[in-house]
Amino acid sequence: MVNPPIRSWQGLRIWIVGASSGIGAALAKALATQGAELVLSARRLAPMQALGIDKASLVPLDVCDQHQLAAACEQVLADDKVDLVIWMVGIYQPVKSTNYRLNDVLAITQTNYLSLLYALDHLLPYFLQRAKRIPEPVSGLVIVSSVAGYRGLPKALAYGPSKAALTHLAEVLHLELTVHGIGVWVVHPGFVETPATAINDFRMPALISAEQAAREIMLGLERNAFEIHFPRRFTRFMKCLRWLPDRLYFALLRRTLDGTEPKVLQAPDRTR
Repeated sequence: MVNPPIRSWQGLRIWIVGASSGIGAALAKALATQGAELVLSARRLAPMQALGIDKASLVPLDVCDQHQLAAACEQVLADDKVDLVIWMVGIYQPVKSTNYRLNDVLAITQTNYLSLLYALDHLLPYFLQRAKRIPEPVSGLVIVSSVAGYRGLPKALAYGPSKAALTHLAEVLHLELTVHGIGVWVVHPGFVETPATAINDFRMPALISAEQAAREIMLGLERNAFEIHFPRRFTRFMKCLRWLPDRLYFALLRRTLDGTEPKVLQAPDRTR
């Protein structure tokens, strides 16, 4: 089964979780210009207000607070009109094995991965019931992961596994939900220019703007692809790394770590 195609954004009701900055903010603006009806969530209200999307409903939300999340889902999903949920939640902090801090690892894992598990407790019943009531709806979940989840990368002891878990989860959901007419997409961005990536101390190859990333996501959804990855000149290279024998892969990473190669194989940093 394939994802339901999105032929028009006009009138689609879309809930973007993680919409205060970066790709989420750019995507909200782009979808608004195409006539989508938006519900926006993030921890901070002011940045969402600053987007200037007059008709958007704003629902402040800390996704790590299960009670807040349950209340937000009840509020947003109550009228049975949400077609698409775009889950763009993510934080990044460098974590190395030689400087391991359990609290940092748990915070990243909870925000990036466990929060979606909390949300699925509400989203899955909603979409399954909706699919029974509405024939052939454009309906489903978009999960924003990262190319950092493809293979192990330096300084990504927490971030990388959390994104790999999202990708694995998206694949399982796609297999099991598309047969019910519910779409599931996974997004693997490379390096995107945001306030968070501005602090990176290494060269970021194929860096693109948040606006370009938003366009790529919309195009991918319109093509009903399962995986949406960009920029392709970088993500194809990262995909090739998955096919390298372990010995070659680790040798390449060690050359990067010891400074004999440009430091490009580090985790993309996209705090939203």
